[in-house]
Amino acid sequence: MKKIVCLALCFCLLLPSALALPEMGPLNAKSAALYASNGQELYSMNADEPLQPASVTKIMTMLLAMEALERGEVTLDTMITGSEYACSMGGTQIWLEPGEQLSLDDMLKAIAVGSANDCAVAVAEHLAGTEAAFVERMNQRAAELGCTNTQFINANGLDGMGQKTLTSARDLALISCELLRHPKILEYTGIWMDSIRDGKFTLANTNKMLKSYQGLTGLKTGYISEAGFCISASAERDGLSLVAVVMAAPTKEARMADATALLNYGFANFCAYTPPDGLLEPVPVAIGKSGSVMPRMEGGGSIIVEKTEAEGLETRLDLPEKLTAPVEAGQQIGELSILNGEEVLLTVPLTAAESVEAKGVGDLFLSFWNAVLAGGQ
Repeated sequence: MKKIVCLALCFCLLLPSALALPEMGPLNAKSAALYASNGQELYSMNADEPLQPASVTKIMTMLLAMEALERGEVTLDTMITGSEYACSMGGTQIWLEPGEQLSLDDMLKAIAVGSANDCAVAVAEHLAGTEAAFVERMNQRAAELGCTNTQFINANGLDGMGQKTLTSARDLALISCELLRHPKILEYTGIWMDSIRDGKFTLANTNKMLKSYQGLTGLKTGYISEAGFCISASAERDGLSLVAVVMAAPTKEARMADATALLNYGFANFCAYTPPDGLLEPVPVAIGKSGSVMPRMEGGGSIIVEKTEAEGLETRLDLPEKLTAPVEAGQQIGELSILNGEEVLLTVPLTAAESVEAKGVGDLFLSFWNAVLAGGQ
């Protein structure tokens, strides 16, 4: 089933070779990447060079914590105990005492707002038993997300004994986009100031762009002398959600200037497009306990497009006339393509929004019997 709809909206080919966009201008950092939060790359500069991320490492620690929350393995009220090892971390910390307990809610607040190295390790130990086991999960999850230049050595981004965490701007952008699939995290990364320990310990966000950049929602900064100044900054305006990653900037000011330039570039040149209501229709499912399944665009409900492209581009749906149960939620069932004439500019997978189980023998017999009875009337 193919359906073509003409759209009087802005579209673009998102592959770098096809973009006809204004120049970004020089950046101060060694490496940078700009992504839409749905995972579409909009700009990159030396984005595959392995560099140290410092505390931006904690976006993966927070991601695994949010995924554990989603699976029900922990709740925000779960008490996390500081071990001797977790309490021995240097750098930014809340000076956990061995045996001290804080809720996961307070731990996440301390990690996201105060960049607490001790809390990052305490959460890692609680979720995986040991920090080493948690690091294995970090690296496995990075590989699953398509990260090709990442090797974590701990949960907080500090240098280890002769070791250092390495990643790239592109990989950090991919991890950040995945973290943003858990909007609850923005309730932490967007905090400017707060407190823990019944108000006795004040937290101030290390991400000063929260006060200086319109629409900034948060994520994470990082700095150690060898890494330089790093940031993964998320922002949203007019339905467009972006992630700007800056690595190895020479100063705090340069880090902020680069992240600002990246986000400004994104908001100036791109917009979010959501297909009009009625474009995606249910697909019939044969021998299913449900008679149809709704398709949805992979990566969310919108596509990021270039503002300056001409009108008159087309959207083509390529879906089967009918599916056969069982159908798994997330299973690819078709494609949505953006065309300029006959040229396909962008293709987005369409997946099943929910699972549809196959009818059992009893269900089939009942359906058959009902049909016989209906036919005899």
